[in-house]
Amino acid sequence: MDEVTRNGAFLPHESPRALDWRRKMSDNIAYALLVYTALQIFVTIGALRSTGASLLPYLALIILVGAIIPACRHFERRWNRLSTEEAADPALTSCYKRDRLALWLLAIGLPFALTALFKCLALAFT
Repeated sequence: MDEVTRNGAFLPHESPRALDWRRKMSDNIAYALLVYTALQIFVTIGALRSTGASLLPYLALIILVGAIIPACRHFERRWNRLSTEEAADPALTSCYKRDRLALWLLAIGLPFALTALFKCLALAFT
């Protein structure tokens, strides 16, 4: 029987999407980059307003962009090396969760950490 009953109506059987750790990590990287970029803009704009005409926030912005790209490529390469069979292996759940946590900590923490570092440097040299 290919149909299931849902609320009294017969619907075609919906097969669940196959597990693919590569796709899941790629989605997380895309969302993390969006969050990272938004944080970077708002945190850096805040630093620009507080430091005045200093070039230090611009340097921080360049370093932030340069720092996230290799990190994201690292995660992307690690998960894209998997074959189709490996990418569907539920045994990789803990590795995926570890990498996802590291990615999000980096995406959220790096803008704040580097901006704080550059603010400290600006205070030290002014």
